[in-house]
Amino acid sequence: MKKSNLRDMSLIEVNAKLEESMESLQNFRFQHTLQQLEDITLLSKTKKDIAQLKTILNEYKLGIRKNEGAEK
Repeated sequence: MKKSNLRDMSLIEVNAKLEESMESLQNFRFQHTLQQLEDITLLSKTKKDIAQLKTILNEYKLGIRKNEGAEK
């Protein structure tokens, strides 16, 4: 996920993307355990995306980011 895309996301979009990423990570972990996951780097990429999304949520919580995207 690119930083420019993250900057333009509203709080609602960030929450939706976080939930989607958490589900994807769980599926990737199951696939890895069953040795069905071909690209193991998907695990680390998804974890990185989740960390970035949680950082954005924390910035909204601390007031660093304003919830301007909700007006769209």
